[in-house]
Amino acid sequence: MTNISAGARGTWASRLKRGLLVLGLSLVSLAQGGETMRFVHAPPEVSGDQRASYFWELLAAALESNRHVYGDYEIASYPVPMSHARIIAEMEAGGQGRVNIFVPGTNPDLETRLLPVRIPIDKGLLGYRLFLIMPETQARLEDVRETGDLQKFVIGQGEPWADARILDANGFKLVLANGYVGLFKMLDARRFDLLSRGIDEIWSEWQLHRTHIPSVQIERALILHYPMPRYFFVPRTPQGEQMAQRIEDGLRRLSRSGEFDRRYLAYKRSVLAGLDLGGRRVLHISNPFFFPSIPYSDKRWWDDLSSELRRPKRKSLAGAVADTASLRSR
Repeated sequence: MTNISAGARGTWASRLKRGLLVLGLSLVSLAQGGETMRFVHAPPEVSGDQRASYFWELLAAALESNRHVYGDYEIASYPVPMSHARIIAEMEAGGQGRVNIFVPGTNPDLETRLLPVRIPIDKGLLGYRLFLIMPETQARLEDVRETGDLQKFVIGQGEPWADARILDANGFKLVLANGYVGLFKMLDARRFDLLSRGIDEIWSEWQLHRTHIPSVQIERALILHYPMPRYFFVPRTPQGEQMAQRIEDGLRRLSRSGEFDRRYLAYKRSVLAGLDLGGRRVLHISNPFFFPSIPYSDKRWWDDLSSELRRPKRKSLAGAVADTASLRSR
């Protein structure tokens, strides 16, 4: 057996420590000088739809925050619009040269097929649902006081959306469509009563679609709520794992610096600015398919809209437009 003296052991330990330090610095150096990490997202299905712009800006801020660790990055939009189903299929195929990042509401099937970054980047806003309706429906909704009352109405949804499974599990009647654009045409044709949209989506969608459906309006009395945050999703590949690690690290850096909250609050103000939320009746239903990785008690990552809901009821622009249209039709 070879005996190593205390002096030799000390020298060996010192050399090992220096070697590990050099190795660590070399890995950081390789990351900084290595291949640019590329993130490619799908463009919106409808020209002029800016609903996802905030999330790509947030992604850029997160990647910039750890550029010194992970190196350069590029965020690009794929030239051809894709449906949700097509995006998922492309990403399951590895996302090579095509789409490799997605920001939908989460669900167990999606988390199995793709790799989620389990940080609610919208603080759960997507789970607060308002409705696009045609004018004659508003009066019928004024009497809705509980979930059972709302279940008498038919809701339009996209077939691949997580919302469809949640609403179905809670006993709602649904009409499903394969495409996003077709839902608005179906609403105009009275194929269903309510088109359920996220509270952070509905204002921009109303503005975009009322040009060709002038009588469409935002329902003014209700909010339907179930837990459903947006996550960043990437492919389940070694490259995707690196992407997810970098995104999560960047988001947590933004949270610690206060930048995440500054961006989120500015985003929330912009998407809710035209909506009248004060005095609305909030109906809560369960999401049996979602189990939060970050507890609801952690207010850094969840928003209950309590300040907005406590405000006195006012006349929103959407409501004023609806009233004007109603008067003109008399």
